[in-house]
Amino acid sequence: MADYPIEALVMRTPLEAARTPNMDFIAKNGELGQVKTIPEKMSPASDVANLSILGYDPKKYYSGRAPLEAANLGIELEDDDVAFRCNLITAAGDILLDYSAGHIKSKEAQPLISLLDRKLGTNKIRFYPGVSYRHLLLAKRGAELKLQDLKCRPPHDISGQSITKNLPKGDNADMIIKLMLDSREILSNHEINLVRVDLKENPANMIWLWGQGKKPNMPKFMDKFGISGSVISAVDLIKGLGRLLGLEVIDVPGATGYYDTDYEAKARAAIASLDKNDFVFVHVEAPDEAGHNGDLREKLTAIERFDQMIVGPMLEYCKDKTDFRILVLPDHATPVSLKTHTAEPVPFAIYGKDIAPRGFLNYSEKEAARSAFIFKNGYQLMEYFILRRAGNE
Repeated sequence: MADYPIEALVMRTPLEAARTPNMDFIAKNGELGQVKTIPEKMSPASDVANLSILGYDPKKYYSGRAPLEAANLGIELEDDDVAFRCNLITAAGDILLDYSAGHIKSKEAQPLISLLDRKLGTNKIRFYPGVSYRHLLLAKRGAELKLQDLKCRPPHDISGQSITKNLPKGDNADMIIKLMLDSREILSNHEINLVRVDLKENPANMIWLWGQGKKPNMPKFMDKFGISGSVISAVDLIKGLGRLLGLEVIDVPGATGYYDTDYEAKARAAIASLDKNDFVFVHVEAPDEAGHNGDLREKLTAIERFDQMIVGPMLEYCKDKTDFRILVLPDHATPVSLKTHTAEPVPFAIYGKDIAPRGFLNYSEKEAARSAFIFKNGYQLMEYFILRRAGNE
């Protein structure tokens, strides 16, 4: 959700311009502050940020994005295996035109990934279908990949840029580059992509490999915080992280990870999960996708829907309760002007038991910057939220 002031909004951010009465209520009646979810010298990626939000120090526990997604797909990693995120992208000449192949639907994407597994897969290389444009490649032990020497750019950071200039670099890059380039030859003339071109939709005519990592090792959420919990999200990254932490992962029909996600179904599932769990983590991807697309209108819409259809019902559920707390925040900023993530602190607001109002006016980046309440180590926010221990914030 977080962003920069935008001229078209009279130098307000989308959060300031959007109608967010429920998040404003939380800010007015609770605590407002800033949290740095991205440690210094680490990439402002969703995996890093959500580790921080869930209370885990990324500098200690981060092992790459793809292993988290593998966990949700039920892919068991051996200690020497390396998992890669495998985006289906649209290439046009030497330009990476679209990091998501027009947000291709899973029913079209899965046959393409299965074809790649048949054509390019070996006893050491396997492709696994995920959701929409988000898939996985697994390099089995013996593939001899030296992760510290391999640099891969996230495709959403290089939309509109040269493919050649942004290919992976490092000692092991040749094997990865060959898979990416070979995929283009295999996918370009597939019937699914020919139909997409006829319909003036972006074809999924190449893969992009990135986000590589090995099997992570983290303590369970229950062991760390002493409460049971659940995760609701449409994306494998968040769901996989939940599984690794021992949280219940709730699949919600209609949750797409895009603009058309079913917000109301997520709220209903979250409320139902609290009948048996102490904690629920609800993640919505739509504002981030709008930021990557540079789509201000959709970002405003996503923020307002999140406020109305998720935050509102959660507040209504808690209206007659006393023993509760609600925390709302973005994982990172995705400014529509940049179309990529940034690493500055983001605003958070907490409301509920033992939280005293501090006189703030609304939930926004500017109002949060007025607060002296800042967590420089983002992973300490969860401990404060649950246990009311502030650490050295």
